[in-house]
Amino acid sequence: MMNVQALLQMNTIFISILIESLPFILLGVLISGIIQMFVSEEMIAKIIPKNPILSVLSAIGAGVFFLACECGIVPITRRLIAKGVPLSAAIAFMLSAPILNPIVLFSTYIAFGNSWSMVFYRGGIAFAVVLIIACILSFQFKTNQLKHEHIEHIHHHKLTFKDKITGMFKHSIEEFFSVGKYLIIGALLAAAIQTFLKTSLLLEIGQGKLSGNAVMMALSYVMSLCSQADAFVASSFRSTFSPSSLVAFLVFGAMFDIKNTIMLLGTFKTKFVLCLMAYIFISVLGLTLLFIS
Repeated sequence: MMNVQALLQMNTIFISILIESLPFILLGVLISGIIQMFVSEEMIAKIIPKNPILSVLSAIGAGVFFLACECGIVPITRRLIAKGVPLSAAIAFMLSAPILNPIVLFSTYIAFGNSWSMVFYRGGIAFAVVLIIACILSFQFKTNQLKHEHIEHIHHHKLTFKDKITGMFKHSIEEFFSVGKYLIIGALLAAAIQTFLKTSLLLEIGQGKLSGNAVMMALSYVMSLCSQADAFVASSFRSTFSPSSLVAFLVFGAMFDIKNTIMLLGTFKTKFVLCLMAYIFISVLGLTLLFIS
């Protein structure tokens, strides 16, 4: 009987994750198709600043005004890199968009009782993490790190507007089925772990300051919440965990979770994804311990 109940619970969590993520995936693949058909490599070269620091800052600025979750942003990032955007700038955009956009910050403000302190902590730590990661990547990786490096070149000047619209939907559909399977696998894994991993065990482990931050980051990874809703879950832990641990939960989970890890592994080389995860984990853990009591 318990096994049946557990499977039903797992099924409910799995479906809720898919329903929460699919609108952003659809938006992401549609924008990816638009970039593929309407944005040429020459246009990208003109828009992106040549200076590495300015290119990262401009990418973060673009992310602030882009409403996307950590899953929906992956296909857009892949297409931008394929079009010639530097890896460090593209990853800065990918990490900043799900956490620094106004909707996420406003939901954080509401979830924590109209308090600006958690908004500033979350936004400030996230911004610092993105800058650190971008600097590391610019020195460590000199190639685009895409798993499939073949890039289809579109001769934009030879296509009519109708051809571009048709191509946009074609690429969006292909992208949807390409990233969709990774979303399903990731959502299934997240649902299984949430069902069979006892949260009470994590709460017992996370009583110290260091362990509390690490446990909340692990919990955010396992729960795989959409960044627009994670603040309301984090606020429910206020009586159990410190503000530092709550910020660690809010920042790490919006950048890395189970479902987007699977998607990233399908998009980028495995070594790159593992390095990216390690750097984000260390940066979030270190900055929250240093600057938030």
